[in-house]
Amino acid sequence: MENEQQQAGKVGHISIGVDDAGQRLDNFLFRCFRKVPKSRVYRALRHGEVRINKKRAKPDYRLQAGDQLRLPPLQVAETEVRPVSQHWQAQLAESTLFENDDVLIINKPSGLAVHGGSGLDYGLIEVVRAMRPECRRLELAHRLDRDTSGCTIICKKASALRMIHQQLRDKTLKKTYLALVKGRWPRRKTLVDAPLDKNILQSGERMVRVSADGKPSLTRFDIAELFAGATLIRAMPVTGRTHQIRVHAQYAGFPLLGDSKYGNRDDDAWLKSIGLERLFLHASELELDLPDIGRIHVVAPLPDDLQRVLARLRQQ
Repeated sequence: MENEQQQAGKVGHISIGVDDAGQRLDNFLFRCFRKVPKSRVYRALRHGEVRINKKRAKPDYRLQAGDQLRLPPLQVAETEVRPVSQHWQAQLAESTLFENDDVLIINKPSGLAVHGGSGLDYGLIEVVRAMRPECRRLELAHRLDRDTSGCTIICKKASALRMIHQQLRDKTLKKTYLALVKGRWPRRKTLVDAPLDKNILQSGERMVRVSADGKPSLTRFDIAELFAGATLIRAMPVTGRTHQIRVHAQYAGFPLLGDSKYGNRDDDAWLKSIGLERLFLHASELELDLPDIGRIHVVAPLPDDLQRVLARLRQQ
């Protein structure tokens, strides 16, 4: 999608059409500059090199039909772009949960970010694009944290992307996660309603906390399985804030096990004893509507490493 003006080192101007309306600005730019590192694209946004209607815009700005987009002449040497890992391509090829002409739903493995940037050469979306070069348009419909595994939706059409985003706004797209906490989760604790505020520390690390000044955030919880020293819980986010489940569980007094950001360091020895080496958070189920099909229910099996943790807990 890189136009001749960018290739020639000139500023480009694009009028946003209906097909691209509703898309995040950063995702649109990633398609414009496929060979440019994500970190360079984000720097261009921070420095105001990219403009919407002659004004600065944030990465999460949603494009509107008729917007006038200024594109800077971002260029990068071919040697700076690393090829997408064959390991991830092979793993994702076996992780497809559902596919039709509108969407592709993948059981994302833990350890793979959903997109490149912040020091990462590529993520899930770049790997899928490398796997499917015949697909003209592939866009993430939502995001999962790098350490979180499970259901991830990739749209093949602008119309499908708009439909998914509308369901997210209307809260008709239902997500269910499985998470593990130490101790016994109270059966009466079925709802956490606490506003969340996102800030960036001096180290550059993004943290989220419960704050009266934050955005309204709501998560439903119930118990999936009780163990002698832990509880497997189901978390169903009603809103979709960054790190919502992790922070709401911490706020309830039960931080997720294996959570290096919001968890309890005192649990490290116990985690080792049950074989947990990463965040126990898995996007296990999705319910959504698709054109010409209607309501679908997609389930992502729990990965083997998390299955082994539960097996050890059942033996205690």
